Amino acid sequence: MSGAFQAPRGIPDYFPPASADFRRVRDTLTDAARRAGYGHIELPVFEDTALFARGVGESTDVVSKEMYTFADRGDRSVTLRPEGTAGVMRTVIQHGLDRGQLPVKLSYAGPFFRYEKPQTGRYRQLQQVGVEAIGVDDPALDAEVIAIADEGYRRLGLSGFRLEITSLGDDESRPRYREALQQFLFGLDLDEATRARAEINPLRVLDDKRPEVKAATADAPLMIDYLGDDARDHFDQVLKHLDRLGVPYERNPRLVRGLDYYTKTTFEFVHDGLGAQSGIGGGGRYDGLMHQLGGKLDLSGIGFGIGVDRTMLALEAEGVAGQESARCQVFGVPLGAGAKDELVWLAAQLRAAGISVDLAYGDRGLKGAMKAADRSGARLALVLGDRELAERRIEVKDLSNGEQGQVAIDDVVAEITRVLAQ
Repeated sequence: MSGAFQAPRGIPDYFPPASADFRRVRDTLTDAARRAGYGHIELPVFEDTALFARGVGESTDVVSKEMYTFADRGDRSVTLRPEGTAGVMRTVIQHGLDRGQLPVKLSYAGPFFRYEKPQTGRYRQLQQVGVEAIGVDDPALDAEVIAIADEGYRRLGLSGFRLEITSLGDDESRPRYREALQQFLFGLDLDEATRARAEINPLRVLDDKRPEVKAATADAPLMIDYLGDDARDHFDQVLKHLDRLGVPYERNPRLVRGLDYYTKTTFEFVHDGLGAQSGIGGGGRYDGLMHQLGGKLDLSGIGFGIGVDRTMLALEAEGVAGQESARCQVFGVPLGAGAKDELVWLAAQLRAAGISVDLAYGDRGLKGAMKAADRSGARLALVLGDRELAERRIEVKDLSNGEQGQVAIDDVVAEITRVLAQ
């Protein structure tokens, strides 16, 4: 008989107490988007492979090396979603959301899948929170999207991160820059695969992490120097809005994102406490993606994807993780069968009042049950024995300071609600 099963390589498990931090990170980031008017969208876990090949870009590592692609039972090629933007845009086109109020503002959260070499902060099932605002090309909207991510990080307690930002140009400036970059790259001694990449999308070469390639391209021309008047004005307006919003940033003209659809505003949040895998989130504007995916209109969009896994690592690096360890607010300790029946009923009444409650199951003694109460992180313990049950009273112990007293069973819900509100 074989050994016990384990999770596939590169797939993290989240369980208590770490799962409380996971939920806190995810919910805090999505709440920042919700308060800015972004509605929730639930994306399919897999899509037609061509959606990602066309939308993300054939020359990207994501499409060429990292996608989980397989044939379904109808022999159709489908792919586990490696990112969210293409799926959101497909939804907007398919359901005509672009024919309503613009911009279409959507947020999502969940797992995404990339076949990468597993290492700290880089998983094959990665968790992300994302937002997309589609239909309006406005620098103020770019700044709003960036500010949502910045606010989410700060509400989590992060401070050691920085925002790097640049512009990847528009339809006017990108062809001129592409020509200049290719001329530079073709003058280098590149291997065959890198030269082929330079033919298809030369920006991908600047994203190459190999030290020898980084050294060879250190003097490559920069997009920021080839921006036309419109693209430069757009970028300047984004920075002015960020200044007014109090969002600090650093210009990084060498910033290149790993997906082909980015244009104009492009940004990344990095945290040096994570080592080589320093990115914790990023995004940008994607003019032309809607048309590329078959939309009748060609509306611009701006969005980001934030790594929940990497944000958790950043919190650990700063020592601000583990802030939510309590499984419940109240822990019931029954001493006897009759007391258990009563506490099961009381727990249901407290839960109906919005209070989280757990019980000591399995007929434990008082000592073992109180240890379980301490481990639960509960603020209050309710201890009920046969004598107290007969008197219709229950002992309430404050586990934070050791104070205790008795309350009439009929008054428990009101009293516990009052104490927890203090």
